[in-house]
Amino acid sequence: MIVYRATKSDFHQDIDTGNIDGIIEDALMKNLHRSTSQKEKDSWRSSLLFMWNVISDTGIPDNSGIAIEFQIPHTSKRVDFIISGFDKSDHSYVVIVELKQWVSAELTVKDGIVSTALGRGLHESLHPSYQAWTYAALLEDFNETVYQENITLKPCAYLHNYEEDTVIRNSFYSEHRRKLLSFKARYAEA
Repeated sequence: MIVYRATKSDFHQDIDTGNIDGIIEDALMKNLHRSTSQKEKDSWRSSLLFMWNVISDTGIPDNSGIAIEFQIPHTSKRVDFIISGFDKSDHSYVVIVELKQWVSAELTVKDGIVSTALGRGLHESLHPSYQAWTYAALLEDFNETVYQENITLKPCAYLHNYEEDTVIRNSFYSEHRRKLLSFKARYAEA
């Protein structure tokens, strides 16, 4: 189930209203029949403005698809942001974006796990690259449309508040990072 769906052009109009968080909250209630916390609404407002700055690139067509909060069927996992479209050969592509508002993280000795400030104190969390890759893997393995239409999935993570350091791009996590799409932004995980 997709909470919010639009074209890039329509997404831009919704961003311009200054109420993108309210628009998504209304869509969440309509499509998933649930409300959310103020913290999640604040994260939408912040992260989606950063995403608009990324996708406002003229190389991304105005009719590209935008989906926000796509719940992966039969799981509790939701993809933060999706960009869909076609390449010059008319092949379908979907970019899966895991958005993080983190400002820092710490290394752990666990594969695919970092430690970061969540709520009060440090907590272990999936490395954003690993998290984005798992979403793509779930869709590739269990989504009939992705399989039948041979849709190429490109996962990436965007840590728009993160100050680059030696943690997120540490070689310990290179196995997870090598599977990701790279794009230039304040801090895009590749």
